[in-house]
Amino acid sequence: MKDEYPALYEHLQKMSAKLARELRSPMSAFAQLNIATSSPGALDAKIKQLIALGIGITARCEGCIAYHVHDAVKAGATRQEILETIGISIMMGGGPAVVYAGQALEALDQFESSGLVPASSETQKK
Repeated sequence: MKDEYPALYEHLQKMSAKLARELRSPMSAFAQLNIATSSPGALDAKIKQLIALGIGITARCEGCIAYHVHDAVKAGATRQEILETIGISIMMGGGPAVVYAGQALEALDQFESSGLVPASSETQKK
């Protein structure tokens, strides 16, 4: 499954842009919701991305995993923080979450090795 998640992320970015062009009003509203809920407040952007990743894993949403692993690392999440998020997701989601937790780990590995996001310091030590 080499480099599937970086490619999925890029594909989803392109499809979201196409949707935004062809379905302006709903996508504009969704973009505004995303900005409003992702902006730092009592929780910083990194924590919000980790929460979104956990929900994506338990909701069994592969595209959500691609987006939120990428965006969590971009927001400064470490490998260990993502692993702990994966662990909480497994606890909340049971067996099916284990399958998607593995996908989230694979996504993290792929984004780090692709150079699209910098490898965390824990990965660089290995």
